[in-house]
Amino acid sequence: MSFLTVSDLHINLGEFYLKGVSFDLNKGDYLTIIGPTGAGKTILLESLIGFWTPDQGSIFLDQLDITTELPEKRNIGIVYQDYALLPHFTVYKNIEYGLKKRNPLGMKEKIQEIAASLSIGHLLHRKPATLSGGEQQRVALARSLVVEPKMLLMDEPFSALDPQTKRDTRALLKKAIAKRNTTVMHVTHDLGDAWTLANKVAVIRDGHLLQFGSFEEVFKRPQTPFVAGFVGATLMDGNVIGYDNGLSVIHVNGFNMRTIDQVDIGTKVKLAIRPEDIIVSTQPLPNTSAQNDICAKLSHIAYEGKTSLLSLRAGETMFDVLVTNHSLEKLGLTPGDTVYAMIKSTHVRIVNSQVN
Repeated sequence: MSFLTVSDLHINLGEFYLKGVSFDLNKGDYLTIIGPTGAGKTILLESLIGFWTPDQGSIFLDQLDITTELPEKRNIGIVYQDYALLPHFTVYKNIEYGLKKRNPLGMKEKIQEIAASLSIGHLLHRKPATLSGGEQQRVALARSLVVEPKMLLMDEPFSALDPQTKRDTRALLKKAIAKRNTTVMHVTHDLGDAWTLANKVAVIRDGHLLQFGSFEEVFKRPQTPFVAGFVGATLMDGNVIGYDNGLSVIHVNGFNMRTIDQVDIGTKVKLAIRPEDIIVSTQPLPNTSAQNDICAKLSHIAYEGKTSLLSLRAGETMFDVLVTNHSLEKLGLTPGDTVYAMIKSTHVRIVNSQVN
């Protein structure tokens, strides 16, 4: 039995809406919800907590129908980007605020325990104005978690944090929710949140749930061109021209690609390939297990911290490869060099080109 079941959810708020959204979560799942601005991600969170009543559909939490239940009776916590701390209260009083109304027994110990788990135990006497952004966010998380909600909702909670603070806060949150087996739904524009925290991912666009599944399913096997592009995969257009040892062979603008996905010969398809699933070399590698070997020109190098994104061109086809800076230095690559890109057939996936 699923812990959360959302069935055929429809909400129309004029400019923003949801249409037929359905999915299930198990207890302890961590779902990141991604999609473009205005897609309906925040409406989904706010419908779960009870700020909006669906026009159609149902929401069951822990086997109870909460579709029309009052927000204060759902036992769901929510954390926004702006923290919403009470400025005249200390950190201790902010954390205590919700707990005082629900379960005052053992309150001091609970506050100290959650504060310690989020590394803010030394800040309990301070007021929000004296805290950094990361510290304020951890106070907001502590206030939501201390009441032991059935589910925690978060709307871009880390978007205002610098990269290092964001990494630290993610790590602390991950430990805190794992200890409590808290079910989380987290709206974000940062795919790093999904990489680091999530075991489930939902992609929403124009109020529709385009894809829902495990992290592996959504990022490695996107179902539509939009999802593939949004999660950072390269798309290639091709035609299925035959089969080779159980693999489909797709002609892509001057070279062939092999994939484990099976489709009819003559079908026009789009292939999705993740940049981290491509191996690059300055020479062909004869003893590799990769079934795809593409000779390409290096067009551009984009440095991204500890990694670099290589833009390659094979004929008229452009695609990206993600490498560590250490690997890039060893290869000694510069724009204009000829390189060989090797890709396993399991990392080449056919997406539904009939759906955007």
